[in-house]
Amino acid sequence: MHFVLSVRKTATVLAASIFVAFSSSVMAQEITEGHLKAARAAVSAVKATDAYDNILPAANIALKQQLIQQNPDLQEMIIASVDRQTLEMVSRRADLEREVAMSYARIFSEPELNAIATFYASAAGQKLLAEGPIVAREVAKAAEIWQRGIARDLTDAVGKELADEVDAQVKADAAAAPAPAPADGGAAPADGGAAPADDTAAPAEAAPELQGLETPLE
Repeated sequence: MHFVLSVRKTATVLAASIFVAFSSSVMAQEITEGHLKAARAAVSAVKATDAYDNILPAANIALKQQLIQQNPDLQEMIIASVDRQTLEMVSRRADLEREVAMSYARIFSEPELNAIATFYASAAGQKLLAEGPIVAREVAKAAEIWQRGIARDLTDAVGKELADEVDAQVKADAAAAPAPAPADGGAAPADGGAAPADDTAAPAEAAPELQGLETPLE
């Protein structure tokens, strides 16, 4: 009895971990047989369910490992039973295919599904499926390089523009500043001549150094 309960408990946990639920917002009878047939063809053409091929084999292996670990003396019996029951469930793959086809049928019209199936069944469509992951990696790599270049050039352009504007502002402020008064407080020369040199005059203001432009944005 303990073994049976252990098997049931383990099987329930595994089933819960690999079960995928499909919810239906419309009744099955709203989708015609022709529409569903087109959906099945599209699902097959795009290999929409191929990623789930390993679910049942994985469940088989996981259940064997857990049961054998708990009941090592029943290893042969466990292996035979799990394999036998796994084969019994192979036919349930059709349930997944039907639910996926229904999902496609609820989203795409019958003509759209026919067009999808036609394209992906073609040589170009098959190549897209086969080479798509490689293309996606290349696109991501190109986008990363482009992003770094854009960030670097944007940083450089903004840094140059701000430096020029700050420098121009400093020069404008210096030109507009009044001439310094003589050190002895005397009046400026009556003839309008230049005021005597004053070693105590404040030096010209330097342009502030811009911060945050050392490293390009990521």
